[in-house]
Amino acid sequence: MQKFQHLLLAAIFIALLIFASVPEQAGASGSQIKEDQIVNSIKDALSVIEQNYAGKLDPEQLVRASVTGMLYVLDPHSSFFTKKDYEEFLTRQQSRYYGIGATVNNRNGETYIMAPFLGSPADRAGIRFGDHIVAVDGESTRGWFYGRVSAKMRGPRGTVVNVTIERPGEPQPLQFQITRDAVPLPSVSTISMLKDGIGYIRFDRSFTTTSAREIDKAIKDLKAQGMNALILDMRNNLGGYVNQAINICNNFLRAGQKIVTVRGRSANFQSEDVPARNFSPEQLPLVVLINGSSASASEIVAGALQDHDRALVVGETSFGKGLVQNLFQLPMGAGLSLTIAKYYTPSGRLIQRDYSRMSPYEYLSQRGPNGKSEYQPSKVEYRTDSGRVVYGGGGITPDVEVKPPAPNPAEQRLIGPIFAFTRLLNNGLIPGLESYKVKTFEGPRMIKPGEFVVDDKVTAAFKRFLQESQQFRSFESRIDSHIKFVKQQIRYDLVTARCGLETAEQVRFEDDVQLQRAIAEMSRAKKLVAAWLPQGNRSEGSRQ
Repeated sequence: MQKFQHLLLAAIFIALLIFASVPEQAGASGSQIKEDQIVNSIKDALSVIEQNYAGKLDPEQLVRASVTGMLYVLDPHSSFFTKKDYEEFLTRQQSRYYGIGATVNNRNGETYIMAPFLGSPADRAGIRFGDHIVAVDGESTRGWFYGRVSAKMRGPRGTVVNVTIERPGEPQPLQFQITRDAVPLPSVSTISMLKDGIGYIRFDRSFTTTSAREIDKAIKDLKAQGMNALILDMRNNLGGYVNQAINICNNFLRAGQKIVTVRGRSANFQSEDVPARNFSPEQLPLVVLINGSSASASEIVAGALQDHDRALVVGETSFGKGLVQNLFQLPMGAGLSLTIAKYYTPSGRLIQRDYSRMSPYEYLSQRGPNGKSEYQPSKVEYRTDSGRVVYGGGGITPDVEVKPPAPNPAEQRLIGPIFAFTRLLNNGLIPGLESYKVKTFEGPRMIKPGEFVVDDKVTAAFKRFLQESQQFRSFESRIDSHIKFVKQQIRYDLVTARCGLETAEQVRFEDDVQLQRAIAEMSRAKKLVAAWLPQGNRSEGSRQ
């Protein structure tokens, strides 16, 4: 009964928060009457349920469902967190978690180590690419999805987790007792120098408390290597802390140039224009890469740089999430992310796309009621500082649209057999190719020309492996028609085993059509920055 009363108070508190966030439509007395009605309705409904429901009652589940229902009618991005979910959310936003420090994934129906993080507990313990996780703390992982295995290996700092590994060449499973520690979750996953002095930063892991510092450091490191132009890749970056987006824009915009406008929906949140404050911004030519999974803070950065003609935007129209959420800690440790305002780019474009005539599934999957898989913005025209046409009404439309090729199902099915082969190759168990054995995990670095070569000898060994494998024998006939992909994927696994996933992404640069187009369009970015430099305080963009 006491627990039910606590949860009832939490539900009422949430209802009042939601009520306070919407625009007032009556005077003070009218608002008070509405608040009283909300409180009494919730109390009465939950009280009747508690006293009369015939089945087994879970008060916590009941309150969670009632809160979720309230949020459902508001917008797709307001959300409720249980205590556990709220703690995990805060941990992710701090760019760290407590665990063993390794990336895991599913291959051929089981969970394997892809790579440890350099210096992590897993790295120090000797965990390596291709290790099959067969049990965690004595519990079999057979048939588990990798997310469940990963969650099982996380826990409080300083606690011990027992991981059982099956490794090729070892007659018995290996037992590892690993002490959990803080594991950094950097926002920047890849930093590389491309051709012609172009630096590349893949910023795809959300905007956390360390993002702006990471971008600053990446720029300094690339400049030290001779960078004279930059590609900022925010594809698949779902957003996060807006203050980090503002700090990143400060790197590239002059003091006084508007970064974003935040317009509140209630008297409790005033509208605000946020200006840049940097009197010596970076002058590098800049291309920004985005796609349909670039959202929120990513769109603030892309929109501000595009509106001020500071960067050329390449890729696909972004997701279109322009709602501001505030995070509230609730009684009993739960959390509430509640929409309180909307974002607008410097030219006045609303980032948020319309969700009023579609279900949450249609909205989040970017499928409209007609079943089409792509959302189309309203195409309302706005102008950048120099008069270029940009479009509003949902997401950021790129200056140069480039769609990636659809995944090839036949090639995707080859990833599992290739992984089974490279597990043996990296452990020195392929006759005649013992030199490919990985003795030490090096961590992230640049791949040098001539490294990790996959020649005909390696592909011939792969064919023999398939012929001798009962599980993968049927794939042998498909190799020649997909030989380029096979060589690339074997090389990707080889690099992953020695240097990690961040370095392995360099293997795919050549076939990344959006990245290659960004490189090709750098000359346009150079013209943009050349025109931007002497502009001074030219007036901001406006709607036409």
